Amino acid sequence: MTGLKWTKKTPQKISDELHKESINVSADTIKKILKDMNYSLKINYKKIESNPKKVTEESKIKRNQQFEYIEQMRKENLEKGNPIISIDAKKRELIGNFKNKGAIWCKVRKIVNAYDFKSFATGVGIPYGIYNVSQNTGFVIVGTSYNTAEFAVKSIEKWWTTNGNRENPDKKSILILADGGGSNSSRSKLWKACIQNILCNQHKLEVTVCHYPTGTSRYNPIEHRLFSEISKNWAGEPLKDYETMLKYISTTKTATGLTVNSVLDKTEYEKGIKISKKEMNKISIKYHKILIA
Repeated sequence: MTGLKWTKKTPQKISDELHKESINVSADTIKKILKDMNYSLKINYKKIESNPKKVTEESKIKRNQQFEYIEQMRKENLEKGNPIISIDAKKRELIGNFKNKGAIWCKVRKIVNAYDFKSFATGVGIPYGIYNVSQNTGFVIVGTSYNTAEFAVKSIEKWWTTNGNRENPDKKSILILADGGGSNSSRSKLWKACIQNILCNQHKLEVTVCHYPTGTSRYNPIEHRLFSEISKNWAGEPLKDYETMLKYISTTKTATGLTVNSVLDKTEYEKGIKISKKEMNKISIKYHKILIA
């Protein structure tokens, strides 16, 4: 082993190696030759969704059935005119003069903190998004404490009382598309209890929840319809305070007509709330039923 195998092979390095063998060829010529040989710069492609040894034909069939079920539910609710919302939480952001990925057009670059220490931050921002698939509208609640199941359901409730009820008058059924994990996990008893107690019992809503299979969050519409656009809008801009964060979220627009509202939620949500089996049995499904796919 000469070490060449573990060295990134750029056209210039290939040219230098050829020069050592008395073959004089420039880096530009190397590029042309590589192109003629169907070589090109490529990035890693995220395609393997789980451990290949654990992927069986049976698991593939089950995952496919789950996607088919979600598509069926979407079609049925679209035909009925019921709101279909895609939900998820964006990563926690430090509020302060910190570097934000991306570049902006300016004459002088912005000077930010050299280190992203939490002690330098004035707080944290946890964007929880609700994307209305049929209306192409977004509603983002920025939490300041923890991303809990209660926070997730309270965020959906804020969307319903602020936008949802107005955008969908006389509709009392909602289809929710969600990832399988996180604060809206399909295994979370608190998530289910909050949906029943807050959305169903208080607002008399019929709620259907469809969870995407593990490792397939990129198929959740909110990821590429809302969150990616927000990231583009604030790219390169330090989120110095909550107002800055909220403004960049609410000014996010697209050529296809996306509009977004943003709200700050300063409620201190408690972590580690447990719902026992006994309490789950006491949860009344008097008004409506919850379907967890």
